[in-house]
Amino acid sequence: MHWEQLLSLKRQGDNHKRLRKEQDPTRLGFEVDYDRIIFSPFFRSLQDKTQVIPLSKTDFVHTRLTHSLEVSVVGRSLGRLAGTRILKQHPQLAEIHGYGFNDFGAIVAAAALAHDIGNPPFGHSGEKAIGTFFSHGAGNRYREFLSEKQYEDLLRFEGNAHGFHLLTASREGVPGGLRLSYATLGAFMKYPKESLPHRPLDHIATKKFGLFQSDIQDFTEIAEDLGLRPMEGVDGMAFCRHPLTYLVEAADDICYTIIDFEDGINLGLIPEDFALEYLIKLVKDNINTEKYRGISQMQDRLGYLRAIAINTLVQDAIRIFMEQEEAILKGDFSKSLLDHSRYKAQIEDILNVSVDRIYRSSEVVEKEVAGYRILSDILEVSTTAIVNDLQGKASAFDKLILQMLPLHPVEAGPDAVYKGLLQASSFVARLSDGAAVHIHNKISGKQL
Repeated sequence: MHWEQLLSLKRQGDNHKRLRKEQDPTRLGFEVDYDRIIFSPFFRSLQDKTQVIPLSKTDFVHTRLTHSLEVSVVGRSLGRLAGTRILKQHPQLAEIHGYGFNDFGAIVAAAALAHDIGNPPFGHSGEKAIGTFFSHGAGNRYREFLSEKQYEDLLRFEGNAHGFHLLTASREGVPGGLRLSYATLGAFMKYPKESLPHRPLDHIATKKFGLFQSDIQDFTEIAEDLGLRPMEGVDGMAFCRHPLTYLVEAADDICYTIIDFEDGINLGLIPEDFALEYLIKLVKDNINTEKYRGISQMQDRLGYLRAIAINTLVQDAIRIFMEQEEAILKGDFSKSLLDHSRYKAQIEDILNVSVDRIYRSSEVVEKEVAGYRILSDILEVSTTAIVNDLQGKASAFDKLILQMLPLHPVEAGPDAVYKGLLQASSFVARLSDGAAVHIHNKISGKQL
């Protein structure tokens, strides 16, 4: 793969090539991507979506929106640092094409801003709730109408694939969705493959899937323009990652490792002294002991350690990225950057504590159980209404549901049931935690 192609400014529907050296310096194309994402309704709904604690009422806890903003900030730093070094190694990118280090930062920042945009309400249990509806719930009855890959899209509903769908899917009067640059869409795509085969290789890019069957044609066009390498040894559509995806992933890994841990401390789920010991192990080579001892407030001590920890992991991620640049461009780098970190043991210790003390806490588990029921009930009435309407068998209740919810009739055709079920799943996945509870109360008659 080649940086000249990977930094493509092309957007869906373009009939001409966009050149970096001809860009308006006050509003560069990659910066426009960031603006379009942050003003989108999909991004706004993240303000009421779970990061760690579903439906939390405390200001201490991060939502998907605050998490995404923080990941974007870390991603921007990673992109700029990498861009500075890449331009030294590939001077023609600046001299001939006009790229600057800020372009790399803007691409990674925009992709990182959008990285959770497709995630359902109630955290990762939301994805599982949608999949369980189609595997063991009422949605199983639709299996006979779907191809194996279409059913797999729903059975293992994936927030990453849904995110690409939201960013790119055309709507009436809005061709190409948000019309982001191909470079940003490529960097966004952590798992550039379809849902089957499931994890065919021991490669990070095939750990999950990132494309619904409805979006393969759009992504194939993007991948070909970017010059992404097809993934060898995979029986199906799969590409190697865009190199900047590794930086987006690292930004996310750094933030949830450190900041989810911080949330657990602020909520009292992890004792302060116990937690600070783990953070100090991570930053011991970079900490100013005298300064740290002079900080009296717990919040300030945490903030100091957080800043050093994030910077420590950012610098280490850049070291790995540049050491592995050649392998990454060839598509041969098969792990995440932090999997190669010299701080891997400390990261794993922190994550193990987070899993035990936060993700498995009674508050999280109880609300995830409620989320399963809420999403399943909404899916049952919405899929029933869509499919019955498609088959000309809509009941009076089905018609009321179609009027109440923003669901659109599906045109008859060979993939009509799949499109209808995907529409219903996308509707549920776009809901915020609070909106899902509100709609569930309405359809169950608890609220008028």
